[in-house]
Amino acid sequence: MKADFYHLTAQPLDRVLPVIAEKVLGSGERLLIVAGDQAQRSALDKLLWSYSAASFLPHGEAGGERDAEQPVLISGNPAAANAATNIAIVDGVWREEALSFARVFHFFGEDSIAAARAAWKSLADREGVDRRYWKQDEGGRWQQVA
Repeated sequence: MKADFYHLTAQPLDRVLPVIAEKVLGSGERLLIVAGDQAQRSALDKLLWSYSAASFLPHGEAGGERDAEQPVLISGNPAAANAATNIAIVDGVWREEALSFARVFHFFGEDSIAAARAAWKSLADREGVDRRYWKQDEGGRWQQVA
């Protein structure tokens, strides 16, 4: 299981998440996006429809009749009704249930560094967990720092 911690320093989530989601979908896999706050989930829903003039990411918000069909599902909890094997935690709050996915994208900003460090440390001795810590340089490119 891969756990990728993304420290948002140069670009905000709304610039980074669509790129990650496109890569997941491009590989033929599905993604579950988790945010505890309903307002953030609604904003993400709008973002994924309109982030690019040339494309959109097919998705839905959890709780609908077609959750199982959604390539990208936005939810308040880490239950993958769309059978996703990838989870993006976008509110900075680590969830242990994420460990049941093949890959975790844990996004956090300056306001949740302490919680991200605690989650990072808690995974240090977990068998089968490959942790990576990514930070943006001044140009917005991702650099693996751990």
